[in-house]
Amino acid sequence: MRVTRRLAPAAALTAVLVLATACGGSSSPSGSVGSDGKLHPPKLTAQPTLGTREGAVNLIAWAGYVEDGSDDPKVDWVHPFEQQTGCTVHVKIAGTSDDMVSLMKTGQYDAVSASGDASLRLIASGDAAPVNTALVPNYKDVFGGLKLQAWNSVNGVAYGIPHGYGANLLMYRTDKVSPAPTSWGAVFAKDSPYKGHITAYDSPIYIADAALYLMRTRPELGIRNPYALDQKQFDAAVALLRQQNANIGEYWSDYLKEVSAFKSGDSVLGTTWQVIANTAQSEKVPVKAVLPSEGTTGWSDTWMLSAKAKHLNCAYAWFNWIVSPQVNAQVAEYFGEAPANRLACDHTTSRTFCADYHAGESAYYKRVWFWTTPIPQCVDGRKGVTCVPYAKWVQAWTSLKG
Repeated sequence: MRVTRRLAPAAALTAVLVLATACGGSSSPSGSVGSDGKLHPPKLTAQPTLGTREGAVNLIAWAGYVEDGSDDPKVDWVHPFEQQTGCTVHVKIAGTSDDMVSLMKTGQYDAVSASGDASLRLIASGDAAPVNTALVPNYKDVFGGLKLQAWNSVNGVAYGIPHGYGANLLMYRTDKVSPAPTSWGAVFAKDSPYKGHITAYDSPIYIADAALYLMRTRPELGIRNPYALDQKQFDAAVALLRQQNANIGEYWSDYLKEVSAFKSGDSVLGTTWQVIANTAQSEKVPVKAVLPSEGTTGWSDTWMLSAKAKHLNCAYAWFNWIVSPQVNAQVAEYFGEAPANRLACDHTTSRTFCADYHAGESAYYKRVWFWTTPIPQCVDGRKGVTCVPYAKWVQAWTSLKG
């Protein structure tokens, strides 16, 4: 999970086009930055009414979001949907946000469960269309703090339906790390006693974690938002990550591999998700996960509609289904995240689930900076400043690791 404002017009347009095509070309129209310094997506309109369902829907999703009982007969919210709506579900599992962006550009899919590091790219490129939330009855019960945010809307227009969210936490082996860490400084310390046993999330968006730490520890840099970095701020974050790289044992993207690494002791300290900590603890690994004093990054995933969707009505039916209280509860528990629908907490099998994942706890999530695609317009409100776009984050991350 779950983040520029004015450029000269010509430079702005070029930057947005670079952003839109960073992960492959698109035949969709691209947005631009206007004289007001704001992103103006292509002029696409939301569907005004529902029509006859088309009999199928093609989805791109994170593993665990579209379960049909194939992996576990007890975990199936696809077949009931198909039976109730007549829409057969076809799903393509994506491993990364970049995969999702590339797949959406093909025009073969109707909707995607995008994280914030992909959503603005899809909006800017014209690959995602606005969503008429009035056609999704269960939207009214989505937590207010997830609606019309920087990662799922532009200029007050919704570009999707919030699905689930969570925080990136600091996990450590309680039998090997002492004293108990309370700051991200534990993973960024130059002379760490845990060299070779520190782990970090393998994604360009992790640069924001370094920026967040610098925001609190080096105020002279003037960082106000970890997803809005001018060149000096960006260079400082990358430099910190290069320093950290010498202490990293491995970067992770597969959460089961991180569980295994903490279990074996190859990793004793690093970034994690609540579901990873829960899984490790269930396997008797002595770990604890905390939200550090500086705050943290996180994700808020959004079901977004393709601008080229061939099955619009079935896609809207899926949106309403996946955020219905009962189904949203099932998905959240299976995946390991807070549900988006506030009523879902009444349907979880674990009575403490929503408390464990801090669902609806505004004070907790005020300390979480949800992933948002970095774009040239500095989303912290600065004017006359160019921020480093995501394409440059990708280049820096590749260089840092290789």
